[in-house]
Amino acid sequence: MKYTYEELAKMIDHSLLHPTMTDRELEEGCKLAAKYGVASVCIKPYAARRAAELLKGTGVNVGCVIGFPHGNACTESKRYETELACRDGAVEIDMVINIGKALGGDWDYVERDVRAVCDEAHRHGAKVKVIFENDYLPDDAIKIKLCQLCERAGADWVKTSSGYGFVKQKDGGYNYKGATEHDLALMRANVSAKVQVKAAGGVRDLDGLIRVRDLGATRCGATATAAMLDDYRRREAAEKAGQQVAGQGGKLGAGGY
Repeated sequence: MKYTYEELAKMIDHSLLHPTMTDRELEEGCKLAAKYGVASVCIKPYAARRAAELLKGTGVNVGCVIGFPHGNACTESKRYETELACRDGAVEIDMVINIGKALGGDWDYVERDVRAVCDEAHRHGAKVKVIFENDYLPDDAIKIKLCQLCERAGADWVKTSSGYGFVKQKDGGYNYKGATEHDLALMRANVSAKVQVKAAGGVRDLDGLIRVRDLGATRCGATATAAMLDDYRRREAAEKAGQQVAGQGGKLGAGGY
């Protein structure tokens, strides 16, 4: 296999963000995250304390969304939401920018908004991933500008999407692309090595996860965690079995001669 199990598992932020998620589903999701040894769970603010209790001692971090999913809360609300999440045990914060302000070119506002969350999180020893929601952004210039200002503001990651950025289409339906190869490569190229990149939305299988890593992203939001990592174990076992067969064949051939 190209990467180890641990290298891929520790890329995954197991997403527990569906609007209908119950407390039982939260607990099951945390147990699954611990079983597979992922990087973190990504949860809603009210659940941070319970997730921290469930995951204590497992090596799985608690990540919490802020201003989710549309980024429309005022800056002070985002800052205070971050403070509460960190007090409750979150050590990673996934915040959404104010998308309308970015589209309107109010870059000072966007940077202050991001900085407020980063400063608060860092004060508690937590790290911040900043969600752009690229499906809403019309061109690369805006994405590049966001990469630059997020780095200045102290972001630890820049992130493609929330996973919930459904955009109304001309036919009246809703869909989204989420993380694209183009955007991942663009974002990686427009932040320094000290800022990481996270993919979110649309990565549903092992090959997709591997491609995300190939493009330079270090984290990936996922709900298909079990399917991806079970697939890894199947491929790993098949590869080892193939190597054993090849080795036995070589020995038999040598003996025959």
